[in-house]
Amino acid sequence: MDERTLSGLIENVKDGAISRRSFIRRLAAVGITAPIASQILAWNDVAMAQASLQYKPTKAGGGGPLKILLWQAPTLLNPHFASGTKDQIAGRIFFEPLAGWDKEGNLTPQLAAEVPTRANGGLSADGTVVTWKLKQGVKWHDGKPFTADDVVFTWEYAADPATAAYTTGSYTNIKVEKVDDHTVKVIFKEPTPFWADPFVGVVGQILPKHHFGEYKGAKSREAPANLKPVGTGPYKFVDFKPGDILTGVRNEDYHVKNQPHFDTIEVKGGGDAVSAARAVLQTGEFDYAWNLQVEDEVLKKMETGGRGKVSAVASGDIEFIILNTTDPWTEVDGERSSVKTKHPTLSDPKVREAINLLIDRDSIQKFIYGRGGTATASFVNEPKQFKSQKLKYEFNIEKANKILDEAGYKKGSDGIREKDGKKLKYVYQTSINAPRQKTQAIIKQACQKVGIDLELKSVTASVFFSSDVANPDTYTKLYVDMEMYTTTQPQPDPERFLNQFVSWEIANKENKWLGRNVSRYSDPEADKAYKAAQKELDPAKRAALLIKVNEIFCEANVILPLLSRTRVAASVTNLMHDHSGWDVDTWNVAAWYRS
Repeated sequence: MDERTLSGLIENVKDGAISRRSFIRRLAAVGITAPIASQILAWNDVAMAQASLQYKPTKAGGGGPLKILLWQAPTLLNPHFASGTKDQIAGRIFFEPLAGWDKEGNLTPQLAAEVPTRANGGLSADGTVVTWKLKQGVKWHDGKPFTADDVVFTWEYAADPATAAYTTGSYTNIKVEKVDDHTVKVIFKEPTPFWADPFVGVVGQILPKHHFGEYKGAKSREAPANLKPVGTGPYKFVDFKPGDILTGVRNEDYHVKNQPHFDTIEVKGGGDAVSAARAVLQTGEFDYAWNLQVEDEVLKKMETGGRGKVSAVASGDIEFIILNTTDPWTEVDGERSSVKTKHPTLSDPKVREAINLLIDRDSIQKFIYGRGGTATASFVNEPKQFKSQKLKYEFNIEKANKILDEAGYKKGSDGIREKDGKKLKYVYQTSINAPRQKTQAIIKQACQKVGIDLELKSVTASVFFSSDVANPDTYTKLYVDMEMYTTTQPQPDPERFLNQFVSWEIANKENKWLGRNVSRYSDPEADKAYKAAQKELDPAKRAALLIKVNEIFCEANVILPLLSRTRVAASVTNLMHDHSGWDVDTWNVAAWYRS
């Protein structure tokens, strides 16, 4: 679609000649998905649609308990340390950002009075300044007023390298100024096409200055509020047993009229995805279960019981494998998998190429995931204009054998290939979860056929996805040769998602392994393209730069995408919930109700 045609359609929406829905459908026909179409309308001063869930209760409270089951148990409640989705979900019950993302990719105000646009003076014409007007009358759970000082403090807190926040990448290259008690300006150093990152969604939750002010920087892990939060959210903190259960009670001073509906909230952790699905769909013991990474045939059978329903929404999430190019078995300066080391065999591009050919993605999709995912070779899959058309996958044992033969890896008496005394023998790690163990088994079997030996390691999910810096088995440590998990794309734009591929985000001891680049791999060309994309206002040119970053890592076979994931959850039949593929499941938990 050319610029003239697009401009004409935008004017038609403004004039009322066509509806927002018609506009989004027309753009979808040429590969521009709903979230980006909505952003185009917002940039051109067309108001965003209302949140996807229409709230019907006429008073707050009276809904009784809301019981949520996370089979990966939360371990902390400070959202700026929450590298795992389970911790992000738990923290969002108490803390809120200025705005969140609904399932259509619409930016929805939460602590902001409105979404910034060109028309309301919120967006500067040159793309360097965003002005946020804050909601007035909002109180922290201890009764103190929420003001611009808290927003400015949150920026200072997250941007401080000594804080070692998971969210630091969203705050380091900006300046935040207080205009008045209920207005802040976010100033970018250069034109920034995706400005809705700081203070938005999963990375944007605001902290109270009066509770965290003494704990910025090196003392950040000592704050009592890390485990006993005081936020602005719909529920107040009651109790938390890390790795087990979290409870809260309705915030009677919540800033949205007639919300929340439920009197108490319970987030229970533990178990596995299958038992979580059963506890909602079959027994109705819990109201909602998250991230049902369960074989689709199993879910379909459970749904026939009639107590609950499965919800699957589009997202940018990806199930993938990392091949470690550093040495996980050698310690340097107190850490393994250090960038100062090189993997004995996985640093060889030919070995990585062969392993990528040994993944039967089509079978993994067909026989394991069903509605839960689609086979892919691209790390970024949604929105479609950011997906590489160049990347293709292939399952070819014969070709893998030939590559290893030509690279000089010969089979020993034990059937395992080796070269210069270095065997193709690897530890392959993931979390305990039936689909993942079945995926491991499929890949192990194919690798055996070419002389690669995989030792399968399965780690309890609450440990694998823990934010505990002392734990050697977390996915961010990568103390193995290869590992597999799903990473979530928190916005309908892949810029922040792709900072997992930049050199300055490499996870290491210095940043408490909270750096976003878990693979440790880096490429100067990927860094260069990423930085260029951050300031490129032309949508087509920017998409091309982000696609290049994706392709560099996938073509190097360091990142092996498996499945473009949908977000699958379950709820009891009478629970009205707001499930978004672009934000955490509890992004709008204040508006959940029982019909």
